[in-house]
Amino acid sequence: MKEVLLQRIHDKSIVAGVVGLGYVGLPLAVEKAKAGFRTIGFDVQKEKVDMVNAGHNYIGDVVDADLASLVEVGRLSATTDFSFIRDVDFVAICVPTPLDEHQQPDISYVESSAKAIAAYLHKGMMVVLESTTYPGTTEELIKPILETSGLRCGEDFYLGFSPERVDPGNLIYKTKNTPKVVGGLGEDASEVISAMYEAVLQGKVFRASSPAVAEMTKILENTYRNINIGLINELAILCHKMGIDLWEVIEAAKTKPFGFTPFYPGPGLGGHCIPLDPYYLSWKAREYGFHTSMIESSMMINDRMPEYCVERIGDMLNHRFAKALNGARVLVLGVAYKQDIDDYRESPAIRVIEELKKEEADVVFYDPFIPKYRHKGQWFEGEKSLTAELVEAADIVVITTAHTTVDYGFVQQHAKAIFDTKNVTKGLTRRDNIEVL
Repeated sequence: MKEVLLQRIHDKSIVAGVVGLGYVGLPLAVEKAKAGFRTIGFDVQKEKVDMVNAGHNYIGDVVDADLASLVEVGRLSATTDFSFIRDVDFVAICVPTPLDEHQQPDISYVESSAKAIAAYLHKGMMVVLESTTYPGTTEELIKPILETSGLRCGEDFYLGFSPERVDPGNLIYKTKNTPKVVGGLGEDASEVISAMYEAVLQGKVFRASSPAVAEMTKILENTYRNINIGLINELAILCHKMGIDLWEVIEAAKTKPFGFTPFYPGPGLGGHCIPLDPYYLSWKAREYGFHTSMIESSMMINDRMPEYCVERIGDMLNHRFAKALNGARVLVLGVAYKQDIDDYRESPAIRVIEELKKEEADVVFYDPFIPKYRHKGQWFEGEKSLTAELVEAADIVVITTAHTTVDYGFVQQHAKAIFDTKNVTKGLTRRDNIEVL
């Protein structure tokens, strides 16, 4: 089976499949099709499927012309009908893995995807989970589900885990050139799955000894960032009390050519990985009677940052204008979780808005990339343009996303007060109405 699959990968006769056509799945499907493999995308959302089949892109990191041309020549198609899994030889699962209301892993999307694949699993098939999850998911959850088909893992099909490393908006590293980690169940699985990724991507492929190692790799990458951001956020609170500019401290520390990696404070953590992954690890650690104290401490600090930002906003209004948050008009600049993208998943800016509203503030927002956002089943409309009238009408402007398309000099000129959580105003000379996190 291994030799046959390696030859078919070389010949580009493998039919590739991607389950989940979101920020991870669609770019991956496009790259597989661009590499010469007939590719089928699967998604439960008919709207996404229809857009792909019409050649209309909805993901920022996908080039519109690439998608349209691949669809036009029949190299890429999408469907809501999972029975077409039977035509696929390699399938990657790229579905969401959110947290539930109790901050515990919700792997229902992964489980349902595995069941859909198991119904049409065939001999000589490769199945790879890319969704971020806790160590053990591939072997403990996916493998038994797939084997309900009557086929045996390692004998009739190959199974592995390869963590997605998508960084939306990154101008240098895309799906194509980001190194891959692959952990297969068995050496043959690792070899064949790695060969498939090597035929599609430019980035090097690192072969881990098992799916659990690959799963832990992704958790480590993002927990490392979570902990370091937690440290710098805690120092931001302390430095404010001490009257020290933490941003300058970081710039000074960056001059050391070894032993220091800069991290920056902010209103909290956003995106589909960093705020969630440590919870997956902490949850799994309890199975072994282990308490991840350092990780949980950083999560507590980061989770509290939106509330701390609102406290600072209230202090500014009180000290500068003898005004309470209750009834104050607050203009929030940016609801995306990072600069220059239209993604607001787990955005701390939305948490800041929620906390402001709890204090009865009159909150409006402007984001050049996000005209409206959906939160807890409700849509919230933003301001259509950033005008002098809009800025002047606000008692305070809160910068929560560092979009490079916003003219912060213009904002500073017209604002009564600015609370800058991203230090994007650092280049402005007049600073009498600015406070930085």
